[in-house]
Amino acid sequence: MVLSVAIRKFLLTLHVICSLGWAGSVAVFVVLDIAALSGKQPELGRLLWLGLDATVWSLLIPLALGSLLTGTALTLGTKWGLFQHYWVLLKLILTSVATLVLVLYTHTIDPLAKIAADPVMSGVQMPSALLHTCGALVVLVLATILAVYKPRGMTRYGQKKRQQAGTQSTL
Repeated sequence: MVLSVAIRKFLLTLHVICSLGWAGSVAVFVVLDIAALSGKQPELGRLLWLGLDATVWSLLIPLALGSLLTGTALTLGTKWGLFQHYWVLLKLILTSVATLVLVLYTHTIDPLAKIAADPVMSGVQMPSALLHTCGALVVLVLATILAVYKPRGMTRYGQKKRQQAGTQSTL
Protein backbone atom coordinates (compact mmCIF):
# COMPACT_ATOMS: atom_id res chain seq x y z
CA MET A 1 0.00 0.00 0.00
CA VAL A 2 1.40 3.37 -1.00
CA LEU A 3 0.17 6.48 0.77
CA SER A 4 -0.92 9.50 -1.21
CA VAL A 5 1.45 12.46 -1.06
CA ALA A 6 -0.94 14.48 1.12
CA ILE A 7 -1.42 11.68 3.67
CA ARG A 8 2.30 10.87 3.71
CA LYS A 9 3.18 14.51 4.39
CA PHE A 10 0.50 14.75 7.09
CA LEU A 11 1.79 11.60 8.82
CA LEU A 12 5.39 12.74 8.46
CA THR A 13 4.53 16.11 10.02
CA LEU A 14 2.77 14.40 12.94
CA HIS A 15 5.70 12.01 13.32
CA VAL A 16 8.26 14.83 13.44
CA ILE A 17 6.13 16.81 15.93
CA CYS A 18 5.66 13.80 18.21
CA SER A 19 9.29 12.69 18.02
CA LEU A 20 10.83 16.10 18.58
CA GLY A 21 8.25 16.97 21.24
CA TRP A 22 9.13 13.78 23.09
CA ALA A 23 12.87 14.41 22.82
CA GLY A 24 12.47 18.05 23.86
CA SER A 25 10.39 17.11 26.89
CA VAL A 26 12.98 14.57 27.98
CA ALA A 27 15.77 17.15 27.47
CA VAL A 28 13.98 19.50 29.89
CA PHE A 29 13.97 16.78 32.54
CA VAL A 30 17.68 16.12 31.97
CA VAL A 31 18.41 19.80 32.58
CA LEU A 32 16.22 19.86 35.72
CA ASP A 33 17.91 16.75 37.06
CA ILE A 34 21.42 18.10 36.45
CA ALA A 35 20.44 21.35 38.17
CA ALA A 36 19.01 19.40 41.12
CA LEU A 37 22.17 17.31 41.41
CA SER A 38 24.38 20.41 41.44
CA GLY A 39 23.10 21.02 44.96
CA LYS A 40 22.61 24.75 44.56
CA GLN A 41 18.83 24.40 44.34
CA PRO A 42 17.75 21.14 46.02
CA GLU A 43 14.07 21.98 45.52
CA LEU A 44 14.57 21.26 41.81
CA GLY A 45 14.73 17.55 42.69
CA ARG A 46 11.21 17.80 44.04
CA LEU A 47 10.14 19.84 41.02
CA LEU A 48 11.58 17.19 38.70
CA TRP A 49 9.39 14.45 40.18
CA LEU A 50 6.32 16.68 40.30
CA GLY A 51 6.93 17.67 36.67
CA LEU A 52 7.40 14.07 35.57
CA ASP A 53 4.22 13.08 37.37
CA ALA A 54 2.25 15.93 35.80
CA THR A 55 3.45 15.25 32.27
CA VAL A 56 4.02 11.51 31.98
CA TRP A 57 0.43 10.55 31.06
CA SER A 58 -0.59 13.84 29.48
CA LEU A 59 2.54 14.56 27.39
CA LEU A 60 5.35 12.00 27.41
CA ILE A 61 3.38 8.81 26.79
CA PRO A 62 1.05 10.36 24.16
CA LEU A 63 4.09 11.74 22.29
CA ALA A 64 5.89 8.39 22.54
CA LEU A 65 2.87 6.47 21.28
CA GLY A 66 2.25 9.08 18.59
CA SER A 67 5.85 8.74 17.39
CA LEU A 68 5.62 4.94 17.37
CA LEU A 69 2.26 4.81 15.58
CA THR A 70 2.97 7.47 12.96
CA GLY A 71 6.40 6.00 12.27
CA THR A 72 4.91 2.54 11.80
CA ALA A 73 2.19 3.90 9.51
CA LEU A 74 4.79 5.74 7.43
CA THR A 75 6.93 2.66 6.95
CA LEU A 76 3.94 0.54 5.98
CA GLY A 77 2.78 3.11 3.44
CA THR A 78 6.09 4.02 1.82
CA LYS A 79 8.90 2.31 -0.08
CA TRP A 80 10.89 1.81 3.13
CA GLY A 81 8.70 -0.97 4.52
CA LEU A 82 8.68 -2.05 8.15
CA PHE A 83 11.09 -5.00 7.90
CA GLN A 84 12.97 -4.26 4.67
CA HIS A 85 15.76 -1.92 5.83
CA TYR A 86 17.95 -2.30 8.90
CA TRP A 87 17.68 1.37 9.86
CA VAL A 88 13.87 1.22 9.92
CA LEU A 89 13.90 -1.96 11.97
CA LEU A 90 16.45 -0.54 14.41
CA LYS A 91 14.47 2.69 14.74
CA LEU A 92 11.30 0.66 15.43
CA ILE A 93 13.10 -1.35 18.11
CA LEU A 94 14.60 1.76 19.75
CA THR A 95 11.27 3.59 19.80
CA SER A 96 9.38 0.53 21.06
CA VAL A 97 11.87 -0.12 23.86
CA ALA A 98 11.95 3.55 24.87
CA THR A 99 8.14 3.64 24.98
CA LEU A 100 7.97 0.42 27.00
CA VAL A 101 10.58 1.64 29.49
CA LEU A 102 8.70 4.93 29.83
CA VAL A 103 5.41 3.15 30.57
CA LEU A 104 7.10 0.83 33.08
CA TYR A 105 8.92 3.77 34.67
CA THR A 106 5.59 5.40 35.54
CA HIS A 107 5.38 2.98 38.48
CA THR A 108 8.47 4.69 39.92
CA ILE A 109 7.31 8.22 39.15
CA ASP A 110 3.96 8.09 40.97
CA PRO A 111 5.23 7.23 44.49
CA LEU A 112 8.19 9.59 44.26
CA ALA A 113 5.93 12.43 43.11
CA LYS A 114 3.73 11.82 46.16
CA ILE A 115 6.79 12.12 48.41
CA ALA A 116 7.87 15.30 46.59
CA ALA A 117 4.40 16.81 47.01
CA ASP A 118 4.26 16.12 50.76
CA PRO A 119 5.25 19.30 52.66
CA VAL A 120 6.37 17.19 55.65
CA MET A 121 9.03 15.62 53.43
CA SER A 122 10.44 18.99 52.28
CA GLY A 123 13.92 18.26 53.69
CA VAL A 124 14.21 14.86 52.05
CA GLN A 125 16.78 14.54 49.26
CA MET A 126 14.93 13.21 46.22
CA PRO A 127 16.60 10.51 44.10
CA SER A 128 17.86 11.33 40.64
CA ALA A 129 16.17 10.26 37.40
CA LEU A 130 19.26 11.23 35.41
CA LEU A 131 20.12 7.70 34.32
CA HIS A 132 16.66 7.20 32.83
CA THR A 133 16.28 10.64 31.31
CA CYS A 134 19.77 10.66 29.77
CA GLY A 135 19.26 7.13 28.50
CA ALA A 136 15.97 8.12 26.91
CA LEU A 137 17.53 11.19 25.32
CA VAL A 138 20.39 9.13 23.85
CA VAL A 139 17.93 6.61 22.39
CA LEU A 140 15.77 9.37 20.90
CA VAL A 141 18.79 11.13 19.39
CA LEU A 142 19.96 7.81 17.87
CA ALA A 143 16.51 7.28 16.35
CA THR A 144 16.64 10.79 14.89
CA ILE A 145 20.11 10.18 13.43
CA LEU A 146 18.85 6.96 11.81
CA ALA A 147 15.89 8.81 10.31
CA VAL A 148 18.06 11.55 8.85
CA TYR A 149 21.00 9.50 7.55
CA LYS A 150 19.13 6.29 6.58
CA PRO A 151 22.18 4.02 6.51
CA ARG A 152 22.21 1.45 3.75
CA GLY A 153 21.54 -2.20 4.27
CA MET A 154 18.54 -4.36 3.61
CA THR A 155 17.28 -7.23 5.71
CA ARG A 156 16.92 -10.69 4.15
CA TYR A 157 13.20 -10.06 3.91
CA GLY A 158 13.84 -6.77 2.08
CA GLN A 159 16.26 -8.45 -0.32
CA LYS A 160 13.68 -11.14 -1.12
CA LYS A 161 10.99 -8.50 -1.70
CA ARG A 162 13.31 -6.59 -4.03
CA GLN A 163 14.16 -9.77 -5.97
CA GLN A 164 10.47 -10.67 -6.24
CA ALA A 165 9.65 -7.19 -7.50
CA GLY A 166 12.47 -7.42 -10.05
CA THR A 167 11.27 -10.84 -11.25
CA GLN A 168 7.69 -9.67 -11.57
CA SER A 169 8.69 -6.56 -13.51
CA THR A 170 10.53 -8.64 -16.11
CA LEU A 171 7.49 -10.84 -16.81
